[in-house]
Amino acid sequence: MLKNREGEIIPDVTFHLRCDGKWENVTTDGLFKGKTVIVFALPGAFTPTCSSAHLPRYNELAGAFKKNGVDDIICISVNDTFVMNEWAKEQKASNITLIPDGNAEFSEKMGMLVNKEELGFGKRSWRYSMLVKDGVIEKMFIEPEVEGDPYEVSDADTMLNYINPKAVKPKFVSMFTKEGCPYCARAKNMLRERNVDFEEIVLGKDATSRSLHAVAGVTTTPQVFIDGERVGGSDDLEKYLQNHPDFGD
Repeated sequence: MLKNREGEIIPDVTFHLRCDGKWENVTTDGLFKGKTVIVFALPGAFTPTCSSAHLPRYNELAGAFKKNGVDDIICISVNDTFVMNEWAKEQKASNITLIPDGNAEFSEKMGMLVNKEELGFGKRSWRYSMLVKDGVIEKMFIEPEVEGDPYEVSDADTMLNYINPKAVKPKFVSMFTKEGCPYCARAKNMLRERNVDFEEIVLGKDATSRSLHAVAGVTTTPQVFIDGERVGGSDDLEKYLQNHPDFGD
């Protein structure tokens, strides 16, 4: 049975990272001392649940966590640093620190190392999350020990609810754009001025005009959506922001 380690000190481990073409050693002391840190561990970079839900949602809620006293969010997986670096780029996970537990030392000391040989993965980390304050584990959410890859309690929303049940979650913003479009640039600048994170869907690269027409009924860019509701173009976005002075930041 996987042990809940609430109240214990984070294991002393040195991680080996490749940063800007150079090797860098990072210790757990450097990551956790004097800080409030969220850690979420998962079976592997580029794997389905990890890429579609676990990592992206922590990245989306990073601003809300920061407003509620969290200094850093760390993702740990039994992968090497090159894999983790590429995954960070692919996921555009700029709000998350991805740490490679390549030798599985951290996962093993945490008691979370499990056998995934049936999938050809070898030894991997079980999926869990924890809140760590000044190197001491305050809270752990460990996925139930059932067959497969459960994803029920280690998610970002569960963690945010634990930290502050009344925390305000950011709205999800998506924008269809086209390269060279000045109205798109204007819309992006307006959102950036409010420190609003948004997903950019570039026509000709990430989608087609046909896709845009299917979801918006128009083909002009930009087209902005907030929490699934169409706002419209840059002028429409400007009016929306004027009517919602507290949006963003």
